[in-house]
Amino acid sequence: MRILLSTIGSRGDVQPLVALAQHLRARGDEARFCVPPDFREWIEGLGFPVTPIGPELRKMTAAPAPSGPLVMPPPEVRRQLAEGTIRAQFTTVGAAAGGCDVIVAASALQVAARSVAEHLGIGYVFAAYSPNVLPSPHHAPPPLPPEPAEKPLAATASHGERWARHHQHVNALFGPALNGHRATLGLPPVDDLHSHMFTNQPWLAADPTLGPWPDPADGAVFQPGAWILSVDRPLGPDVEAFLDAGAPPVYFGFGSIRAPHDLSQVMIQTARALGRRAIVSRGWADLSLVDDQRDCLAIGDANLQALFPRVAAVVHHGGAGTTAAAALAGVPQVVIPQIYDQHYWAGRVHELGIGVAHAAGAPTVESLTVALEGAQRAEVATRARALATRIRLDGAEIAARRLRDRHS
Repeated sequence: MRILLSTIGSRGDVQPLVALAQHLRARGDEARFCVPPDFREWIEGLGFPVTPIGPELRKMTAAPAPSGPLVMPPPEVRRQLAEGTIRAQFTTVGAAAGGCDVIVAASALQVAARSVAEHLGIGYVFAAYSPNVLPSPHHAPPPLPPEPAEKPLAATASHGERWARHHQHVNALFGPALNGHRATLGLPPVDDLHSHMFTNQPWLAADPTLGPWPDPADGAVFQPGAWILSVDRPLGPDVEAFLDAGAPPVYFGFGSIRAPHDLSQVMIQTARALGRRAIVSRGWADLSLVDDQRDCLAIGDANLQALFPRVAAVVHHGGAGTTAAAALAGVPQVVIPQIYDQHYWAGRVHELGIGVAHAAGAPTVESLTVALEGAQRAEVATRARALATRIRLDGAEIAARRLRDRHS
């Protein structure tokens, strides 16, 4: 069986698909990728063919995150962007899926992937990494920037009202472009893009303890568990030497998203205020140290599975992969959410008592110090260690088996 694994997103969107691909290959199936060009060299080095889609994302995240609230671009700009991405998806995903038996799409931005599968007459699966990406009366959708002239929903608005607004935005943004391309292929128009993309049983590649589907008995979602890539790469000698030179440091990282202005300075000052050493992950924002003192170390890409068990706490943006890696390591975390599903993961860390949810946006030294102090309480560390024993490691294996059972 040949499977196309396709996403438009950062490393946190791509890495779970690599985990799935490895299990597919172990079962004798062929996996290929359609992902942003940032990840081509890495994935091809693992022996999987890659069709790049879209621009290099790293260049788009180099600037600091905006300090004010996010707003929608003008309607004409949004229409042009939507048409461009839909056109690219039909062309690029369509070419990558040639000869495949099924497409696994792991991004809500891949609006055209199911239409491509429909046109080719092959199977299709939508996979989410966070429960709140999928509609439910039990939770709100990921927040979107408001329309410039749109009346905001009341703070008391129900989850259903928020999902209705979310549907409205997605349909208005992508519907005309998608249906225009569908018409050229002889496919009927789509009225509800969410139902079309997600299907009647989407997959939820999130750990059922860390991010459970709120109503598992309804059968609306298949949740195999998180797709965790097993990494055996050792830490670099500079990291090993730093870890051995003193007490466990605090890890600070924002992955492959934009970082708030002056974040490096805030993080390092916070660690020092609490008498802690710091490891700062440069990430795509290229975070750096503020001086050459020996109590801080800046690192590039590292094996977080090897690093996290040796730190005192993990301060991060709330990506699904980083949240799961910290939880698996049994280490307390502070989540500073910025966009999309990160707000959900911050809430879950708080609800589970395994860390602290910092307010969204840019932290200050004072606010981050309070949050990190709270995360380092003994009872938080105890809960984090206990929860680590409940994280499942077989999610990608279960998903690979399900693909063969359903689509071979």
